Amino acid sequence: MSGPRSVVVRAPNWLGDAVLSLPALRDLRAAFPGARLEVVARPAVAPLYGAVPELAGVREARGFATEVDALRGFELGVLFTNSFGTALAMRVAGVPERWGYARDGRGLLLTRAARRPAAAGGKSQVFYYRAMLEQIGVATSGAPDASLRCPDPWRAAARAKLGAGRFVGVAPGAAYGGAKRWPAERFAAAAAELAREREARVVVLGTAAERPAGKMLAQVCGALDLTGNTSLPELCGALAELDLLLTNDSGPMHVAAALGTPVVAAFGPTDWRETAPFGGRAAIARESVECAPCRFRECPIDHRCMERLAPARVAETARALLRGETGGVA
Repeated sequence: MSGPRSVVVRAPNWLGDAVLSLPALRDLRAAFPGARLEVVARPAVAPLYGAVPELAGVREARGFATEVDALRGFELGVLFTNSFGTALAMRVAGVPERWGYARDGRGLLLTRAARRPAAAGGKSQVFYYRAMLEQIGVATSGAPDASLRCPDPWRAAARAKLGAGRFVGVAPGAAYGGAKRWPAERFAAAAAELAREREARVVVLGTAAERPAGKMLAQVCGALDLTGNTSLPELCGALAELDLLLTNDSGPMHVAAALGTPVVAAFGPTDWRETAPFGGRAAIARESVECAPCRFRECPIDHRCMERLAPARVAETARALLRGETGGVA
């Protein structure tokens, strides 16, 4: 197909979704090799794209007006979001070709509209973004590439905060809701055991909201608490430096997997088939309970999907992963 001279992708608003959309972003790069390819993203996500070398630029959307300004001048816009507002911004910006899913009542704002595939449920979100491109005529081929390449300055900035030595990371947060969070004391037990075996120190990573968990891990197992103390590039650098990350289903989980860091994720109410970490060095640990995946933000009963998941099982899943014996669901 003849290609445009400039292409802009409106990135997803969540860190994990941004990672899972990377294969589709690379499909666009392959489909339009001569085009200038840029991304427009919210400030919380935009720095991540500094680890995606296929891009010529990243622009921030800090509200509707700034988003419209960021989108002006492109010949083709591709929406990896589902909202009416992001499609409207692209239309107001005068982008002549606007492609995306016809969701949230925005079909008339698009020049090429895809329908949510009937088989989207129960498959990785990687499939969701690629299926949209296939419906609107963009070829997808080869194994999906959701990798990130951590720039050396990001690693150096993170190492300055970590200090010398080896580290087992814990990311105890999850933005979706409390039901996604494995209890912090269980993270402490599993991480402390693995750190002793690897002659490493535990480090806690996350936003300021995870500071109570970081403080508890610091007290219980002498963890280095970096919660609320890293920019997104520094977080990426720290994740790239770890021996291992123990995490909930979260943005840091996806970033670590994309960087090639071994990851073990505790899954409860969310669908592991759709949002599991994407990569060969990742495994998930979950309890097979009758009510999961429920997708509830808060558990209305006894949180059995997480409460029944023992630290010993997570630790053994990590050992098997590091030995190269497992990946996927444990």
